[in-house]
Amino acid sequence: MTDEHQQGPPEPEGSGEHPFQFTDKRKVNASGDEARPAEPAPADDAADDSAATPAQGDASGDPLAGLDFEPSGDAAEASEVLKAKAEAAEHLDALQRERASFTNYRNRALRDQDAARDRGVQDVLAALLPVLDDVERAKQHGELTGPMAAIAEKLDQSLQKFGVERFGKVGEEFDPNLHEALMHSTDADATAATVNLVVEPGYKIGDKVVRAARVGVVGPE
Repeated sequence: MTDEHQQGPPEPEGSGEHPFQFTDKRKVNASGDEARPAEPAPADDAADDSAATPAQGDASGDPLAGLDFEPSGDAAEASEVLKAKAEAAEHLDALQRERASFTNYRNRALRDQDAARDRGVQDVLAALLPVLDDVERAKQHGELTGPMAAIAEKLDQSLQKFGVERFGKVGEEFDPNLHEALMHSTDADATAATVNLVVEPGYKIGDKVVRAARVGVVGPE
């Protein structure tokens, strides 16, 4: 007779519809012996070192030297601005050098041009000196009249346009830089050496004496 109160082995609490289960994950080898659980493989020291150590820069110590990306945004714009400023400074320096060189060349060319012009006028004047001396003698003797007097006046005006100046007159104080004394006399009343006779007048262009005036001088005893 079965005891209606007889019960089987007690179920664990909270089993409900799903009773407690466990799984034996131990492996059995072919010989029937239990296999030991696999031990975790040792970590690679090199991998750990590489993973734990952050990337370093190059030998120069720049931490950004090893980066493989280009600057962008504001950094890229600032870099372009600096590069443009450097190029502009180089171009400005080259332009200033060229301008200074051109200015020096222009000034030198103008000086050479003026010097060549003066030499040309001096050469023409030197060639005309005999003619000018004859015209001046004719004036002194009153032989230059009529059309010849007008021609002589025009010749003097043309020479003045080129800066030619005639000098050497009676009464001027003797200046060895401007006068060539062909004769010398004394006078008791004279206080300084002066020109008393003009044999040939002198000519100069600016400060350049083309020919000194050939004169007679009278001075104190």
